[in-house]
Amino acid sequence: MNDAVTAVDHSYAAVLARRNDIMKASLGMDYEAFATSPIAFDYPAMMAATGYDLERIAAIQRQTKVGETPLYELRRLTDAVRSIAEPGKGARILLKDEAANASGSFKARRASISAYEAQAKGYAGMVTATSGNYGAAVASQAAQRGLKCIVVQEVYDSHGVGQPEIVEKGRACAAYGAEVLRLTIGPELFYVLLRTLEETGFFNASLYTPFGIRGVETLGAEIGREVTQRYGRAPDVVVVTHAGGGNLTGTARGLLAAGCADTQVMACSVDLSGLHMASDTDFNQKSFTTGHTGFGIPFATWPDRVDVPRNAARALRYLDGYHLVSQGEVFYVTELLAKLEGIERGPAGNTSLTAAIALAATMERDQIVVVQESEYTGAGKHHNSQLAFARQRGIEVRRGDPRDNVPGRAIVIPQRLDQVTGTPLELTRLRRSYLAQAALHHPVARWTDTDVEFLAADTKTTPQWVREHAATLARPGASDD
Repeated sequence: MNDAVTAVDHSYAAVLARRNDIMKASLGMDYEAFATSPIAFDYPAMMAATGYDLERIAAIQRQTKVGETPLYELRRLTDAVRSIAEPGKGARILLKDEAANASGSFKARRASISAYEAQAKGYAGMVTATSGNYGAAVASQAAQRGLKCIVVQEVYDSHGVGQPEIVEKGRACAAYGAEVLRLTIGPELFYVLLRTLEETGFFNASLYTPFGIRGVETLGAEIGREVTQRYGRAPDVVVVTHAGGGNLTGTARGLLAAGCADTQVMACSVDLSGLHMASDTDFNQKSFTTGHTGFGIPFATWPDRVDVPRNAARALRYLDGYHLVSQGEVFYVTELLAKLEGIERGPAGNTSLTAAIALAATMERDQIVVVQESEYTGAGKHHNSQLAFARQRGIEVRRGDPRDNVPGRAIVIPQRLDQVTGTPLELTRLRRSYLAQAALHHPVARWTDTDVEFLAADTKTTPQWVREHAATLARPGASDD
């Protein structure tokens, strides 16, 4: 009998080859049970497999200081918008203040069910990979459940320079008791995550599991119920900051559960066109580490680029529009919120408020637009810290026309409220890009009726639309991606 222990291969290729087995062990969920093809899977069944309904999720969240956050009417900000809008225009602006959650952001909702699930299944701890806000949420929820927590965080460029917002997020993770593994930008993040999960046997508290998305559903449901009770009608538009898609997906599903089928769900991202998120040189040239196009566009056009086999965040499945705003516009609105409404919140959480202002100016006065989240601010997350860091990086910061903003080179802060307009983004191109990605994973000629129906649901279109556009993608040079 050979008592020698077989050495485990920890090379990059070997660890990634074991990813599915690692994920299955760290979640207790078999994703293969839902797969029907290389691109299609039973999404409703996967979400239902969590075994939770909204009432139970809300009860779990109440145990750990999550949910039932204030819904404020931003009266002075609404009045300011009406003062620059055309007669009869200027929708009522409401803010769901998610900074009131434990850990200071909506991501506490996302982490709460994962922590509960980890405790119920007997895991000793939780692991997550994040730029920070979610890591703080996981650490906070783990602390309240008596679980250990490890946060794998991209912090530095190759020169060892960390953006102040990310450094602050790491500090918050540590404050809640997490062990923080601080890495440089690059592919090692996923590798270190997999190795950590494999070596610890901890629960995978990924942002993109069904548990995380189900946790956000209470946010949409609260908005739907509270607005209807207070104003006798559902919100006309709910604006959601979009990065990986979980915020939007969970909120939209919660709105539908609350009966708000006619409410428009509007995605919003900071426009960082021209900056590559995996580039070492571009890493610190941005002032927003999440909620920007570097995540928002790729994740909308192919959700399954994440640390789980199937992403439960499916943005195109739920969104009705997409609005881009500049960094300067968000910084301007961040100061405006503090000086008009007396509440100081982090710039990243004010991305959706910026789009809401632009939209409200074009909507009727009797309509309602809801900003569905805010986040805490302070230290490196504060907008003054972000702007000071930008100047240190050689980025021009000035007042003027925000249309002159150049990501990585110039942050132009509006001089007047009427300059906060943002830019609508055409959804057809995103949908076509999604189909192009699907074709790369599974040739169009092999798509079955089940595949087409899945893609239609995932792009919020029809099987006929999918077939028509798939036919054009099948021609040489027709891909939008």
